[in-house]
Amino acid sequence: MSGDAVDIANYRELFLSGRPMIDARAPVEFIRGSFPGAVNLPLMNDSERQQVGLCYKQQGQQAAIALGHQLVSGSVKSERIQAWADFARANPDGCLYCFRGGLRSQITRQWLKNEAGIDYPRVAGGYKAMRTFLLETIDDTIAQCDLVVLGGMTGTGKTDVLLQLNHALDLEGHANHRGSSFGKRVTDQPSTIDFENRLAIDMLKKRAGGIAQFVLEDESRLVGRCALPLPLYQTMQERPMIWLEDSLAGRVERILRDYVIDLSTEYIAAYGEQGGDLFAEHLLTSLSKLHKRLGGDRHQRLMADMQAALTEQARSGEVDLHRVWISRLLLEYYDPIYDYQRESKASRIEFCGEQEAVVAYLKERSRERSK
Repeated sequence: MSGDAVDIANYRELFLSGRPMIDARAPVEFIRGSFPGAVNLPLMNDSERQQVGLCYKQQGQQAAIALGHQLVSGSVKSERIQAWADFARANPDGCLYCFRGGLRSQITRQWLKNEAGIDYPRVAGGYKAMRTFLLETIDDTIAQCDLVVLGGMTGTGKTDVLLQLNHALDLEGHANHRGSSFGKRVTDQPSTIDFENRLAIDMLKKRAGGIAQFVLEDESRLVGRCALPLPLYQTMQERPMIWLEDSLAGRVERILRDYVIDLSTEYIAAYGEQGGDLFAEHLLTSLSKLHKRLGGDRHQRLMADMQAALTEQARSGEVDLHRVWISRLLLEYYDPIYDYQRESKASRIEFCGEQEAVVAYLKERSRERSK
């Protein structure tokens, strides 16, 4: 790994190759937004960065640099260099970056070379340039590609359809949220910036593979706490729509599978004995969020149905009673909303059908548009 490493400016190739990256920014910056495959091994921690920043404002650059070297010295400096060296040796094809490709990445790279003998490439322009490139990727995809939106009533299995298509963009998957009031997953959602970055890289890789048409699920602007890029959301309101249909019984069974059986299993796998209680708390809290929209009496009935189902599930492991509140919630709350949405979007709907027919139509549509 000796020799003269060059700065990396080909952001497209960087993301297509999935190169491992050292993010030398402070933890607070990393948490706000980063990239898949990046590991936060900062030059300065949050406190050190804050002190240096204040010094820069009050006394100028040279004083700030001197303070930085004073704060990151001795054993602290040695530990950080060792962490960088361990990463670089484990990932010889990797690189490093800071916010703008400036002083922090220069110092990180110089210390790594001087103290560990590793000349590790850094990203020209740093995080800011890579982030700009990914936002431009989203804008270019919107402008240059054919987008089609997949809609349908709650529980029809829109995600199941997307998973069968190589030209789908799974917004809920990237957001780690199912998109509804009950959609929170066991693991946390990414930040909106991380969500956008994941989506952009997915677009980039699919387009590099020759895909020029994308299927996306009809979503509100927010998927959980992740906001869709506004240009993408606005464009989705204008594009053709495919409407997925299924029977009430089929929808109930799918919701039972996704939101009860599978999710409770995930909670127990993550939290052990506490998992069942946390799963129950999740369902009850999710229903409580709909209290105002449901009205007091209807909310109270649904809450009683859900509590009875959870009690029986905890006692015997049986989930049959969950079908009661699921059916009622669909018929009394979600279906009227989606009936209205379908009516308002009727002029955009170019095909309706159940899952097998919709998958076949979308695959054929993609083949026809790619000719």
